[in-house]
Amino acid sequence: MTTTASAERAPRRSSSFLYRRPRLRLGLLLSAPMLWLGLAYLGALAALFITAFWSTDPFTGQVVIEWSLDNFATLLTDEVYRTVTLRTVGIALLVTVVDAVIAFPMAYYMAKFASPKAQRLLVIAIMTPLWASYLVKAYAWRVMLSGNGVVHWLLSPLGLDAPGYGLLATVITLSYLWLPYMILPIYAGLERLRDSLVDASSDLGAKPWRSFRSVVLPLVFPAIVAGSIFTFSLSLGDYIAVKIVGGTNQMLGNVVYDNIGAANNLPFAATVATVPVVIMLCYLAAVRRTGALDNL
Repeated sequence: MTTTASAERAPRRSSSFLYRRPRLRLGLLLSAPMLWLGLAYLGALAALFITAFWSTDPFTGQVVIEWSLDNFATLLTDEVYRTVTLRTVGIALLVTVVDAVIAFPMAYYMAKFASPKAQRLLVIAIMTPLWASYLVKAYAWRVMLSGNGVVHWLLSPLGLDAPGYGLLATVITLSYLWLPYMILPIYAGLERLRDSLVDASSDLGAKPWRSFRSVVLPLVFPAIVAGSIFTFSLSLGDYIAVKIVGGTNQMLGNVVYDNIGAANNLPFAATVATVPVVIMLCYLAAVRRTGALDNL
């Protein structure tokens, strides 16, 4: 009996020790995920940055481990890569703006006008495309935007033609692909918005547009920022959609892919891959200065 009682008290003392130390308990819970994050993510980024300073032997195609800034000099001085970078950033920004304009009224209706049952159905409808394959959705838009596709059939009575393949098709496809990532954060932000604040603004004489600009938009702005982080970063690193519907245009992801594959120049591919990382760090720093991230 004494031995059994001692064995039962030991786990109790251990659990009591962890209960009295919440920080230690939290540290033990987060140790495995943080270790995985450090090795798999930060370690991969470190390897990427290190490889960017190496070069490739033009005859053998082997990576030469000699430190230099030649890859970065080529990236900064070559007009082609500057054009591709500006095009990629422009597409990412345009996709983000388009998604925000489309997502806000949809999310506002879901949060403020739809019944609870309709809300659940609409959330399911918005998330359903996420379960479909990326390639299926991208190729579906390729078919719709072709010369004899659905878009041409809808616009032909108006004397218009389908946009075909190019930058506009890329923006349309990416906007469709990432739209759920903008709707859901805005919907969550609008759900937290109390109706009494809008009613108080109306009672004070503010017109609907003034209430939206002075009350609704500032309070929902952090949610819009959260959605923009997804749409901007996903568009910035995409290379498949522009390959399918972009025609001859390229984005940074295509340059990385081509240098890994056909050109067999892994160090330069790593150099180009640092550009989206730096752009996203600058974007997050700019967003943080607005204070939006503090309210998420």
